[in-house]
Amino acid sequence: MQKPKHILVIRFSAMGDVAMSVPVIRAFLEQHSDVKITVVTRERFKPIFQNIEGVSVFGAQLKEKHKGVFGLFRLAKELRALNFDAIADLHNVLRTKILKLFLIDKKVVQLDKARAEKRALICGRSFHQLKTTPQRYADVFKNLGFKVDLSNPTFPPPAELDSELKRFISNAKLKTIGIAPFAAHKSKIYPLDKMKQVVAELSKQHNIVLFGGGTEEIEVLNTMTTGYDTVVSVAGKLNFEKELKLISNLDVMLSMDSGNGHLAAMLGKRVITIWGVTHPYTGFAPFNQSSDNALLADRTQFPLIPTSVYGNNYPEGYDMAAGSISPSTVVEKVKSVL
Repeated sequence: MQKPKHILVIRFSAMGDVAMSVPVIRAFLEQHSDVKITVVTRERFKPIFQNIEGVSVFGAQLKEKHKGVFGLFRLAKELRALNFDAIADLHNVLRTKILKLFLIDKKVVQLDKARAEKRALICGRSFHQLKTTPQRYADVFKNLGFKVDLSNPTFPPPAELDSELKRFISNAKLKTIGIAPFAAHKSKIYPLDKMKQVVAELSKQHNIVLFGGGTEEIEVLNTMTTGYDTVVSVAGKLNFEKELKLISNLDVMLSMDSGNGHLAAMLGKRVITIWGVTHPYTGFAPFNQSSDNALLADRTQFPLIPTSVYGNNYPEGYDMAAGSISPSTVVEKVKSVL
């Protein structure tokens, strides 16, 4: 069978999962330069793919004209006009399954989400490293006839910073640490009082740039900058594209098990992650990072970890699991990678 020359890659959300597809797509195009890739994702995620040469991005408006079954029918019609040969479904959810029905004449390979393996992990029936999400993405392309080697990844150079972005790096002579202290679920967030201790210590010798979003997070991050000349918050001050440019100039990113860590990893930055009730064994650690850079909650105190894949389910008291990691441990790890 003839290999496809134009592949439609679908990954609508979440931001971290979309970001994890970037190194895979970049490697694919480097190794199969004669194949065209069109990524279908949410409109707001389009900047994630801006540094990949040879990629076209179709922004789906899933809350507007592409909402619901009729919206997906409209989306399928628009996509069909792109004259693609095959679909790499890196999401495998109800929305993409419905979309597949409207494009039934096209070859489709869907992501294996390994639900049974992950269920066994969070139920305590097994405890071992599962295949990483980027490797699962690569397997989708393999099943379309294209081997993708992720062992020697390449990354774009740091973006050039304009005067607006340079003001967020307080001292050009110091190394710059990004810190993203929030996550979608409380159980994945390092206690803020301890994070403030981390910020206070690291700010003595480094620039600190705080990342977050939403009214409440913006207020908290602004308070964390008070009293420090080398600590700034970009929350609510930059659009997504400019945040990515700033992230590309970091020396290291400290994040929870959350999207900002994946954004930094796709740009080739070193990433240190703090884990609460989730665990890297589920396959969601940032791409191309040493396992030593994952700071894990104490499983002697919280033996049921991981309690869920995404951090949305956990027993009483487990919401403080990340707090079992001491601020000194976090500080020492950040300093060690710098």
